[in-house]
Amino acid sequence: MTKKLTVGILFGGKSAEHEVSLQSAKNVFDAIDRNKYRPVLIGIDKTGRWVRSGEADFLLNADDPKRIALNTASEAVVLAPGGGGRLAGQGARPAKSAPCADETIDVAFPILHGPFGEDGTVQGLLKLAGLPFVGAGVLGSAAGMDKDVMKRLLRDGGVPIGKFIVARSHEAFPAFDRVASEIGLPFFVKPANMGSSVGVSKVHNSDEYLVSLNKAFEYDVKILLEEFIPGRELECSVLGNEAPLASLPGEVRATHEFYSYDAKYLDENGALLDIPAKIHEEKIKEIQELAVKTFQVLACEGLGRVDFFMKADGSVLVNEINTMPGFTKISMYPKLWEASGLSYTDLIDRLIELAVSRFQKEKKLKTEAFSK
Repeated sequence: MTKKLTVGILFGGKSAEHEVSLQSAKNVFDAIDRNKYRPVLIGIDKTGRWVRSGEADFLLNADDPKRIALNTASEAVVLAPGGGGRLAGQGARPAKSAPCADETIDVAFPILHGPFGEDGTVQGLLKLAGLPFVGAGVLGSAAGMDKDVMKRLLRDGGVPIGKFIVARSHEAFPAFDRVASEIGLPFFVKPANMGSSVGVSKVHNSDEYLVSLNKAFEYDVKILLEEFIPGRELECSVLGNEAPLASLPGEVRATHEFYSYDAKYLDENGALLDIPAKIHEEKIKEIQELAVKTFQVLACEGLGRVDFFMKADGSVLVNEINTMPGFTKISMYPKLWEASGLSYTDLIDRLIELAVSRFQKEKKLKTEAFSK
């Protein structure tokens, strides 16, 4: 009988997307194939403390997206560099139900969204620990997280994108008239390193401009001012390492002003999802090809969800990539793969296989300049 792999599910994190991660982790934990894997829950609180969570009570208010929280009544743990996946406890266990922390995981599944999780920081730690992990590596994660760097790489890679202007907190703000002239009205203001529409505003006039800047700068020292592109919002899931595949695309029809955080995660009626999208076959192929190209230009691996705008004339622009997209029950990434013939449980299985495969290939690379 094949030994079960112990999969460390990392979730929570020091990010404004903390609660989204909790919802994603719950769904992955519930769906993972217990015949092949033994899941280990590793929660990260909002201070960055790691805890070995118990299976029965790792979340508080689990069924309420507005009140969901990490249960921190568990032993703190660390993942040591070079430890090969060994979790070490940091003191007495505060809860009798908490599991023993001293154990070894075989592969990590970081269901972390936003800074300190999706931006290459945790990926670097996992590489130092000598542990296979699901998703993009350090470079792909960092490039996909920073919308400024991402858009410049896509532009130089020949991927069509919208107009944008970058503003930094230590510099003079771009004048409203200049922004309106260069990218038009209305436009979006958003933090460069944040997802799930956190800190995003849609600006229609000068009165809204300063308020939107201050809001975005609460989450990042660099922000983007982006062209509003009227048209249909389409999304496509990508899966793979060297030879990635694209799912059927889906369409988001937001019932809010735009596809906001509330529309994505709190309001069950915040958006209508067409899965798959009702578009012509040639346009499906074009979007799938652009999704794969975006994935490869940004050096991504494992998984990614590429978001598009399709204008009235049929032209398609890439908005962004999410290298660790949401895995909640209403998230587009797994739903698009389900529509493409890959179930939620099989998707998790495939992602773990991709992580182990990449790790095995990287292990064969030389780490010494000269042979002894």
